Amino acid sequence: MRRLVNGTAVAWRGQGVLILGPTGAGKSDLTLRLIDSGATLVADDVVEMVREGDQLLLSFPPEGPGELKGKMEVKGLGIMSVPVAPPAVPLALVVRSTPLAEVELIPETLESEWLGLAVTTIGIHLLEPSAPAKVRLALAKLTRSIIPPS
Repeated sequence: MRRLVNGTAVAWRGQGVLILGPTGAGKSDLTLRLIDSGATLVADDVVEMVREGDQLLLSFPPEGPGELKGKMEVKGLGIMSVPVAPPAVPLALVVRSTPLAEVELIPETLESEWLGLAVTTIGIHLLEPSAPAKVRLALAKLTRSIIPPS
């Protein structure tokens, strides 16, 4: 099974993070801050998701313009080269853009379904200064580890 998703994906220590939200919500901003702290870009704007058994894999879409692989649109700078992730990164976390007033202090465990598989999903305000740390903490919680070292 295969699906193209409108969003941005990064890899953090081998774990894929799919960032979703409307135009202007801060997907690219969060992506840049995650890359600045060690993440690598899987794909910007359109992400290929493939199901292999009980795993979802994220990659740059094969029909996407090859010259845009490893690049992202950065407001104020244009199209920039950024560190790129290896192909087929396992999806660990979905991050949904959520208005600040709607972010729950202690949310119930959230999941969303993708190609028939449940994936841990969090709702955060993407432009909040702590957003990258929240993504890294959510990934650490999934792996039952402490805050990942930098």
